[in-house]
Amino acid sequence: MPSSSSRWSSSTGVSSTFLVPIHFVRLLRLPEQTRRRYDLSSLRLVVHGSAPVAVDVKEKMIDWLGPVLYEFYGGTEGGGLGIDSHTWLARKGSVGRPYPGRSLEVVILDEDGKSQPVGTEGLVYFRDTSQQPFAYKDDPDQTASAWRDGRFTLGDIGYLDDDGYLYLCDRRSDVINSGGVNVYPAQIEAALLEHPAVADCCVVGVPDDEWGERIHAVVQVISDAPVTPDELIDHCRERLAGYQVPRSVELDGELPRTETGKLARRTIRDRYWVGRDRKI
Repeated sequence: MPSSSSRWSSSTGVSSTFLVPIHFVRLLRLPEQTRRRYDLSSLRLVVHGSAPVAVDVKEKMIDWLGPVLYEFYGGTEGGGLGIDSHTWLARKGSVGRPYPGRSLEVVILDEDGKSQPVGTEGLVYFRDTSQQPFAYKDDPDQTASAWRDGRFTLGDIGYLDDDGYLYLCDRRSDVINSGGVNVYPAQIEAALLEHPAVADCCVVGVPDDEWGERIHAVVQVISDAPVTPDELIDHCRERLAGYQVPRSVELDGELPRTETGKLARRTIRDRYWVGRDRKI
């Protein structure tokens, strides 16, 4: 009779895991024969969050693994939205709505605190009657900026659909204001990651005397991939509106990420803003 360990390894496999979107991109870059080599039929749940995921990337992951992806949105401060694969396929791009049974309200407010109608972008705010108000340690200014009339925000911009599903655009602090136009880096990064030579990327606004901020992309290229900054700009021009196309591209060896897989965007942005004030 086989030992318990051998019976376990032969009859079961990994049933659940947690990933972030950059993992999706890198897994999808594996050669087809490599992906087919492994039996992933034991997977029942792939939880993901922490960063935005491009619609086409998530579609490809569901096509590959099946409808086992579950996306969540929230923060240490609170919140709590989620969406399964079946629902997401009918509402592509959504990060979900509050978990059943939660006393959580999601509203979209403009900068003046006015509630926005369905489909209109604004700051995402939460009200949770089951939660005590929080404060950021030793940072009263950040605490004050997070709260408005009993609601709190994680600093994200988004909109709601008719059924209360939330769609995110980007973080308020990451939005680039170039010539008076708001540009969302997440959309540009999704386009860059479609290029087969791009392993990782970060789009930031850098100082510009004429435009205020200029769109700049820092790109980590797959080892030995023959690509130039001009080629990446042309790649974006084919997929994005003119105002979204990076004006400059810098090739970098490896981009900094946190232990949870989040892009350390501030570390990259600070390279260009040291000694200068950036208005958010």
